[in-house]
Amino acid sequence: MKILVVDDEEKMRNVIKVYLTNEGYIIEEAGNGKEALDKINNTKFDLILLDVMMPEIDGWTVCRKIREESLIPVILLTARGEEYDKIFGFDLGADDYITKPFSLKEMAARIRAVLRRNQKNTEGLQKDIKIGALEIKAMYKQVILENQELVLTPKEYELLYFLSKNSQIVYSREQLLNQVWGYDFVGDVRTVDTHIKQLREKLGNYKKYIQTVWGTGYKFKIGE
Repeated sequence: MKILVVDDEEKMRNVIKVYLTNEGYIIEEAGNGKEALDKINNTKFDLILLDVMMPEIDGWTVCRKIREESLIPVILLTARGEEYDKIFGFDLGADDYITKPFSLKEMAARIRAVLRRNQKNTEGLQKDIKIGALEIKAMYKQVILENQELVLTPKEYELLYFLSKNSQIVYSREQLLNQVWGYDFVGDVRTVDTHIKQLREKLGNYKKYIQTVWGTGYKFKIGE
């Protein structure tokens, strides 16, 4: 598998490249956000390791631009470990978040976990769904509501797909974290609440499709 390592510190890139090459990956490098976007537009990568604080174009912007065009897994690298930064990164569509300094073994484990999860999602989200006014075209990751396409982040899409695919079943926040974000997700259950709130806003008049089961969690249901 091919990984793009994006970091403005050459020493950091070299250390990561040597380690991941020994793990069997093909590694390409980029020293800033502009170079990264150029490479992503011209080369197929299986995963992006993306530093947040960079000159010219920062990692947040790169991540946002990637998500406008692609579902390539993205792991953010940053020296900032505040909860707000993590939630912001996940809301932009990042798949994981590693705070510097970090263990190379942990980094490799997180890469394996994200790649496994991405493969599972790719294999498992192939069945189209049509329920009520909602239609999901899984191959294109496209959500149609009353003949209008909804613009969703990757995690919003995965959460909506999972709930609608398992309509009527009640899931706790912890279960949704495990199913949509993965068992190795670093965060808390408020991430689920945030995404549910955003989904409901985008569903508009159909926000009641996602129902709260007080004291338990959420379910997808049409009608009373």
